Amino acid sequence: MTSTTDVSPLPSTPGHEWWRTAVIYQIYPRSFADSNGDGIGDLPGITSRLDALADLGVDAIWLSPFMVSPQRDAGYDVADYCDVDPLFGTLADFDEMLAQAHSRGIRVIVDLVPNHSSDQHVWFQQALKAAPGSSERARYIFRDGKGENGELPPNNWESVFGGGMWERVTEADGTLGQWYLHIFDVTQADFDWDNPEVREYFRGVLRFWLDRGVDGFRVDVAHGMIKKAGLPDYVPPVDGGSMGGEDDDVPYWGQPGVHEIYRDWHEVLAEYDGDRALCAEAWLPTPEKTALWVRPDEMHQAFNFPYLTTEWEAEPLRQVIVDSLRAFPAVGAPATWVLSNHDVIRHASRLALTAPSPQGEGIGPLSAAQPIPALGLRRARAATSLMLALPGSAYVYQGEELGLPEAIDIPDDKRQDPTWFRTNHEKYGRDGCRVPLPWTSTGPSFGFNSTGASWLPQPAEWAEHARDAETGDPDSTLSLYRDLLATRRAHGLGAGAVEWLDGFGDDVIAFRNGDVTVVANVGASPVALPAGDVLVASEPGIEKTLPADTTVWLRA
Repeated sequence: MTSTTDVSPLPSTPGHEWWRTAVIYQIYPRSFADSNGDGIGDLPGITSRLDALADLGVDAIWLSPFMVSPQRDAGYDVADYCDVDPLFGTLADFDEMLAQAHSRGIRVIVDLVPNHSSDQHVWFQQALKAAPGSSERARYIFRDGKGENGELPPNNWESVFGGGMWERVTEADGTLGQWYLHIFDVTQADFDWDNPEVREYFRGVLRFWLDRGVDGFRVDVAHGMIKKAGLPDYVPPVDGGSMGGEDDDVPYWGQPGVHEIYRDWHEVLAEYDGDRALCAEAWLPTPEKTALWVRPDEMHQAFNFPYLTTEWEAEPLRQVIVDSLRAFPAVGAPATWVLSNHDVIRHASRLALTAPSPQGEGIGPLSAAQPIPALGLRRARAATSLMLALPGSAYVYQGEELGLPEAIDIPDDKRQDPTWFRTNHEKYGRDGCRVPLPWTSTGPSFGFNSTGASWLPQPAEWAEHARDAETGDPDSTLSLYRDLLATRRAHGLGAGAVEWLDGFGDDVIAFRNGDVTVVANVGASPVALPAGDVLVASEPGIEKTLPADTTVWLRA
């Protein structure tokens, strides 16, 4: 099925493909804008707010999943990869949104979830009805259990969301039978990517959306689709993180066979005009390892999670930038920078926590780590100003341009993240970074819709962060982001190069990118600035000295 709207790709130049320098804005659809008042954002809501994104100055948008789903994991449990969930609208709504975005020069990337499907997917329902060893079960990872009667799971793997990674099924005759693998929630069954039928199925999914005119795909859990042969037992390191850690051989993360899949997908995208792109969500410990996903015949971008997880300290930040600018260009790919997304604590809170950031666990009212709001916002503005001065591509998560902090005081009975339930309320999960956006400082749900309904409750202080409240304020975070993006584009920083500058002290990151000098003071004491006109500063009133937790761009 093809779109009835114009799906002509936006122009690009070989060697200067759009994805090499683009600033890409992540939209979490259920929390962006709600057109029908049911409390959940939708595709027409996105279309209605595209002018705001054009005004912001982004080059592309990435939409988290909007496909058919029972929403057990907010859409990352897909039941039909080639249709829109009625919660978000229709395929016609998608086509209209895509056409309207393209008419504003904004490209559109959609989220693809290939590691697992919902247990409501027709294939999984067929697998449950079929016998062990059947072709239907071979599409997923079904195994016999251990123990005298198969009562023990096939191995000891622990789910990212808490609990075991295996679920036992009841067979057609009513007896307990095999187990299936689910890295995440029990309703998210992992595909067996060693099965050629699975590979061909996803080629069709790619072509379905490419035919409609999308500009690329963000690939969820891009490091998880191949599991080590034999599915050996594994005990992760205590501080390794649930999505990947320092261990070089996690049997369900980063296995070499994933690269064959992306070489195949690269060829599918190459069939289409317009430089369609693949971006990997691959949680890997270093830029060098992440760069393996973006070699010339594989993906085009990979999220730089080592950068995202670096503390607000000068030397570690400088080192991860150096490593990134060495590793990614070495394989012909751009460095891709990111500070926030729908899975992590918003950086306006994360950068000023009173205890180490509990990545993957979230924070709530009883967490040991609590943010210092004013310091967090100041550091977030400085960190973004540093990030957007770096060459390559950058991702911005919805709401960070408003300075939104993490929502902490969500009532327990309103939380929805599976992590909250699977850990018996020990880990808060990701709800705090997913609260619907404030568009207006007054009115129902701060302009998210016209009814006041909201799938997660919005904090009262959202009013001061509302877009209309920040629009006319030259010192607001929204104005800062607009200035950063406009100046970045005007000076070609995305296509530039870093020349490091010395003499500013150990707590300062300083470099020149083209005709722009960038100085970020990560320390506690003010530092003297070199001569030059201020182009953009993360705090107002910067002249001859740079205060703590502040970044400035100067005309070199």
